[in-house]
Amino acid sequence: MMEIQVTCPKCGSGIEVHPDHNAKKIDCTICKHVVDIEFNALHEEGILKECPVCSRQDFYKQKDFNRKIGVSLFVVAAILSIWTYGLSLVGLYILDLFFYKKLPFVAACYKCSTNFRKVKNIGEIPNFDHEMHDRIVYSDHDFKGKPLSH
Repeated sequence: MMEIQVTCPKCGSGIEVHPDHNAKKIDCTICKHVVDIEFNALHEEGILKECPVCSRQDFYKQKDFNRKIGVSLFVVAAILSIWTYGLSLVGLYILDLFFYKKLPFVAACYKCSTNFRKVKNIGEIPNFDHEMHDRIVYSDHDFKGKPLSH
Protein backbone atom coordinates (compact mmCIF):
# COMPACT_ATOMS: atom_id res chain seq x y z
CA MET A 1 0.00 0.00 0.00
CA MET A 2 1.23 3.47 -0.88
CA GLU A 3 2.49 5.55 2.05
CA ILE A 4 1.95 9.30 1.95
CA GLN A 5 3.66 12.06 3.92
CA VAL A 6 1.71 15.30 3.62
CA THR A 7 3.62 18.50 4.40
CA CYS A 8 1.58 20.72 6.70
CA PRO A 9 1.13 24.10 4.93
CA LYS A 10 1.15 25.92 8.26
CA CYS A 11 4.16 24.50 10.17
CA GLY A 12 5.94 22.35 7.55
CA SER A 13 5.90 19.12 9.57
CA GLY A 14 5.15 15.75 7.98
CA ILE A 15 1.80 14.05 8.46
CA GLU A 16 1.85 10.31 7.72
CA VAL A 17 -1.30 8.89 6.10
CA HIS A 18 -2.40 5.85 4.11
CA PRO A 19 -4.89 6.20 1.22
CA ASP A 20 -8.49 5.76 2.28
CA HIS A 21 -11.32 7.09 0.08
CA ASN A 22 -13.37 7.80 3.23
CA ALA A 23 -10.77 10.24 4.60
CA LYS A 24 -11.54 13.88 3.74
CA LYS A 25 -9.41 15.73 6.32
CA ILE A 26 -6.24 15.06 8.29
CA ASP A 27 -4.95 16.88 11.35
CA CYS A 28 -1.37 18.02 11.85
CA THR A 29 -0.10 16.51 15.09
CA ILE A 30 2.16 19.54 15.75
CA CYS A 31 0.04 22.64 15.07
CA LYS A 32 -3.43 21.00 14.83
CA HIS A 33 -4.02 22.55 11.38
CA VAL A 34 -6.63 20.66 9.34
CA VAL A 35 -5.57 19.70 5.81
CA ASP A 36 -8.20 18.76 3.21
CA ILE A 37 -7.41 15.55 1.36
CA GLU A 38 -9.20 13.53 -1.30
CA PHE A 39 -8.15 9.99 -2.21
CA ASN A 40 -9.41 8.01 -5.18
CA ALA A 41 -9.32 4.33 -6.16
CA LEU A 42 -5.95 4.72 -7.91
CA HIS A 43 -4.35 5.97 -4.68
CA GLU A 44 -5.62 2.90 -2.85
CA GLU A 45 -4.04 0.71 -5.56
CA GLY A 46 -0.72 2.55 -5.18
CA ILE A 47 -0.89 4.37 -8.52
CA LEU A 48 -0.05 8.07 -8.53
CA LYS A 49 -1.77 10.24 -11.14
CA GLU A 50 -3.13 13.12 -9.06
CA CYS A 51 -2.06 14.64 -5.74
CA PRO A 52 -4.67 14.00 -3.03
CA VAL A 53 -3.80 17.31 -1.34
CA CYS A 54 -3.59 19.91 -4.14
CA SER A 55 -5.14 17.91 -7.04
CA ARG A 56 -2.13 18.65 -9.27
CA GLN A 57 -0.54 16.07 -11.59
CA ASP A 58 3.05 17.36 -11.53
CA PHE A 59 5.41 14.98 -9.73
CA TYR A 60 9.10 14.12 -9.66
CA LYS A 61 11.05 11.19 -8.27
CA GLN A 62 14.12 11.14 -6.08
CA LYS A 63 15.96 8.73 -3.81
CA ASP A 64 14.46 8.32 -0.34
CA PHE A 65 17.28 9.90 1.66
CA ASN A 66 17.03 12.69 4.23
CA ARG A 67 18.66 15.81 2.76
CA LYS A 68 19.69 17.20 6.16
CA ILE A 69 21.65 14.03 6.91
CA GLY A 70 23.30 14.18 3.47
CA VAL A 71 24.42 17.78 3.93
CA SER A 72 25.65 17.02 7.46
CA LEU A 73 27.72 14.08 6.20
CA PHE A 74 29.26 16.29 3.51
CA VAL A 75 30.16 19.01 6.02
CA VAL A 76 31.82 16.46 8.33
CA ALA A 77 33.71 14.88 5.40
CA ALA A 78 34.82 18.32 4.16
CA ILE A 79 36.14 19.31 7.59
CA LEU A 80 37.89 15.96 8.01
CA SER A 81 39.47 16.33 4.56
CA ILE A 82 41.94 18.80 6.08
CA TRP A 83 43.53 15.95 8.05
CA THR A 84 42.72 13.07 5.70
CA TYR A 85 44.00 14.82 2.55
CA GLY A 86 40.63 14.36 0.85
CA LEU A 87 40.21 10.66 1.64
CA SER A 88 37.15 11.42 3.77
CA LEU A 89 35.47 12.83 0.64
CA VAL A 90 36.33 9.65 -1.27
CA GLY A 91 34.84 7.63 1.60
CA LEU A 92 31.71 9.76 1.48
CA TYR A 93 31.47 9.21 -2.28
CA ILE A 94 31.60 5.43 -1.76
CA LEU A 95 28.98 5.66 1.01
CA ASP A 96 26.79 7.82 -1.25
CA LEU A 97 27.11 5.31 -4.08
CA PHE A 98 26.10 2.51 -1.70
CA PHE A 99 23.00 4.43 -0.54
CA TYR A 100 22.09 5.32 -4.12
CA LYS A 101 22.08 1.64 -5.09
CA LYS A 102 20.15 0.47 -2.01
CA LEU A 103 17.53 3.15 -1.36
CA PRO A 104 14.20 3.14 -3.22
CA PHE A 105 12.72 6.04 -5.15
CA VAL A 106 9.95 8.24 -3.76
CA ALA A 107 7.66 10.56 -5.66
CA ALA A 108 6.99 14.14 -4.59
CA CYS A 109 4.48 16.77 -5.62
CA TYR A 110 6.08 19.94 -6.98
CA LYS A 111 3.25 22.15 -5.68
CA CYS A 112 2.61 20.98 -2.09
CA SER A 113 5.73 18.86 -1.37
CA THR A 114 3.72 15.77 -0.46
CA ASN A 115 5.91 12.62 -0.56
CA PHE A 116 4.68 9.26 -1.85
CA ARG A 117 6.41 5.96 -1.01
CA LYS A 118 5.76 2.51 -2.50
CA VAL A 119 4.30 3.96 -5.71
CA LYS A 120 3.61 1.25 -8.29
CA ASN A 121 4.06 3.53 -11.32
CA ILE A 122 7.29 5.19 -10.11
CA GLY A 123 8.93 4.41 -13.47
CA GLU A 124 6.49 6.78 -15.22
CA ILE A 125 7.41 9.72 -12.99
CA PRO A 126 10.26 11.93 -14.29
CA ASN A 127 13.29 13.07 -12.33
CA PHE A 128 13.41 16.50 -10.71
CA ASP A 129 13.49 19.45 -13.14
CA HIS A 130 14.62 22.83 -11.71
CA GLU A 131 12.86 24.92 -14.35
CA MET A 132 9.60 23.03 -13.89
CA HIS A 133 9.90 23.45 -10.11
CA ASP A 134 10.44 27.20 -10.39
CA ARG A 135 7.54 27.67 -12.80
CA ILE A 136 5.17 25.71 -10.53
CA VAL A 137 6.28 27.17 -7.20
CA TYR A 138 6.84 30.81 -8.19
CA SER A 139 4.31 31.38 -11.00
CA ASP A 140 1.76 28.66 -10.20
CA HIS A 141 2.06 27.14 -13.68
CA ASP A 142 0.10 23.89 -14.07
CA PHE A 143 1.76 21.42 -16.46
CA LYS A 144 -1.11 18.92 -15.96
CA GLY A 145 1.34 16.03 -15.62
CA LYS A 146 3.13 16.66 -18.90
CA PRO A 147 6.93 17.07 -18.93
CA LEU A 148 8.46 20.43 -19.69
CA SER A 149 9.13 20.88 -23.40
CA HIS A 150 11.18 23.57 -25.10
